Amino acid sequence: VEFVLFVFILVVAAVLWWFSKPVRQSFTNPPASSYRHVYRDPKTGEQKSFPSIFEPAGVELSLVVPAYNEEKRIQKMLDETVQYLQDRRVDYEIIVVDDGSKDKTSQVSLEYTKKLGTDRLRVMTLKENQGKGGAVQQGILHARGKYILMVDADAATEIKDLDRLRGEMRKIEDRKGMGVVVGSRAHMQEEATAKRKWYRSILMHGFHLLVYILAVKTIKDTQCGFKLFSRNAARILFSNLKLRRWCFDVEILHIAEALSIPLKEVAVNWQEVPGSKLKVLEASILMGRDLVVIRACYMLGIWTIKKAR
Repeated sequence: VEFVLFVFILVVAAVLWWFSKPVRQSFTNPPASSYRHVYRDPKTGEQKSFPSIFEPAGVELSLVVPAYNEEKRIQKMLDETVQYLQDRRVDYEIIVVDDGSKDKTSQVSLEYTKKLGTDRLRVMTLKENQGKGGAVQQGILHARGKYILMVDADAATEIKDLDRLRGEMRKIEDRKGMGVVVGSRAHMQEEATAKRKWYRSILMHGFHLLVYILAVKTIKDTQCGFKLFSRNAARILFSNLKLRRWCFDVEILHIAEALSIPLKEVAVNWQEVPGSKLKVLEASILMGRDLVVIRACYMLGIWTIKKAR
């Protein structure tokens, strides 16, 4: 009996230790705003420091592209995005955040810097992999845009749908310059369910239900990697972000709801792109854990929301 009890206690302790990992990391990681990054001009070799989101905006639109081992997919995305922005004569910058890639993601991106110049495209190379949330956070905290778009490197969402997001932002942005517009694939759910394997459909619907119960009430698709933030909203949201890997999108939207920042969901065109590194079962378990962590930490006051300076 004593042995069984001992084993039971060890198992419970191990589960609690695993469950508390995101919480422990949130207190041991350096503050996100404390990181300093430089970008390099490949033509001259000169290095300059990235600015801070706490400074005034310098361009109309920043696009932050988190990238991990994306040398094969990012070229198509950059080609389409640059063409779109040039056609519309947008005053823009693109920040490619290389999240500790082991391939030539940075080198490929720097070829575009050679063509476009550092005022248009800058590469932020993180020495260690921080997770997608950490990469997006660092890019946004060092962006110059009045508006900031988070966009995936695989071009799964058509860049022309940015027109819809910008149009909605003009409608919802409040007098304090606060607003978040989220690209959504919710309108594609029935078609996706028909094509997916049965267990993936169960995991998808279960995740959406948990998100609604535990964290976010007003947005159906929290995971689409196509989100537009006003500068003031991005400043306060990403300064408060604790999760740097799974479910960071959910935490961002949870904070936005808690602060009554205007939120809008807009349908976008999206397609599955080959080359995804996502492991469905592992991701489902970790995301489920992080949803519970978000709910518990904010409800119990372990995590608090601080107003940006």
